[in-house]
Amino acid sequence: MITLVQRVQKARVTVDGAVVGAIDRGLLLFVGVEAGDTAADADTTAKKLAGLRVFPGRTPMDLTLADVGGGCLVISQFTLAAELRHGNRPDFTDAAPPAPAEALYARVAAQLASAGLPVATGRFGAAMLVESCNDGPVSLLLTVRGGKVVPRPSPGPGA
Repeated sequence: MITLVQRVQKARVTVDGAVVGAIDRGLLLFVGVEAGDTAADADTTAKKLAGLRVFPGRTPMDLTLADVGGGCLVISQFTLAAELRHGNRPDFTDAAPPAPAEALYARVAAQLASAGLPVATGRFGAAMLVESCNDGPVSLLLTVRGGKVVPRPSPGPGA
């Protein structure tokens, strides 16, 4: 499971001209579900996000969503599973099929809500227009596999 995390002053998502989800200060979360992802991956993702200290306090990144009274806008984003190594067209082979992807995406949102956070969502499978006012900007990538956070790859030789 891959989640693009963006700290925002506000964000909203519209479908067919109607706002279906919106938040003020908080985190815009683009959740990409990959083939083989499990409930444990969704739970670990939500737990990590709920405790993430990315808001300014004593230091530039000191406070959590709960500390600042922030909300989450959770958007399904299968394109995060794209492979770009070969050719010029993204390959989505690693993206989970729609049924399990929707269930795991919904589980992330539900787990965040059960942690006491305000949660808004997009509409799974819909063509969505996402608007945000990034704060910082702060954008982070969270990858979870096998129920554990996966470290970022190290730069190769000569990097």
